[in-house]
Amino acid sequence: MTDPQRINIGKQHPAAYKTLIALSSQVEEATAAAGLAPLLVELLRIRTSQINGCSFCLRMHTRDALKKGENPDRIAVLPAWAETGYFSETDRAALRLTEAITRVPDGHVSDEDFNAAAAVLTADQVSAIAWLATVMNAFNRVAITSRYPVGS
Repeated sequence: MTDPQRINIGKQHPAAYKTLIALSSQVEEATAAAGLAPLLVELLRIRTSQINGCSFCLRMHTRDALKKGENPDRIAVLPAWAETGYFSETDRAALRLTEAITRVPDGHVSDEDFNAAAAVLTADQVSAIAWLATVMNAFNRVAITSRYPVGS
């Protein structure tokens, strides 16, 4: 439901929003250069948006993932990824790190979470995932604060 009092902060400060989009493009390049699969990148965006409750980003990145060929079952079980056999060791390490970064108030990216990711992922992959989570959290906050409309 759209609140007529809400300000779309991206439109209110378009230069800042364009900078966030440019940063997102740089991060997209970093994930590719680090060898992270495009489907995994979409799953990380979806998982971040699930944790933050961002319906706008959830819809967008779920659609993107499906267009890229993601298995709907993997999307369906994403909140319970650790309980399934759908995800590779790389996927699991990336999801764990993304969740830890998104849930900073719960533990400030513990050494356990970071070291578990670093044991499986390269330094470039860890860094790219950290930047991806950072940017996705920022987009979630823009959409949630501005109450981007979803559905009728």
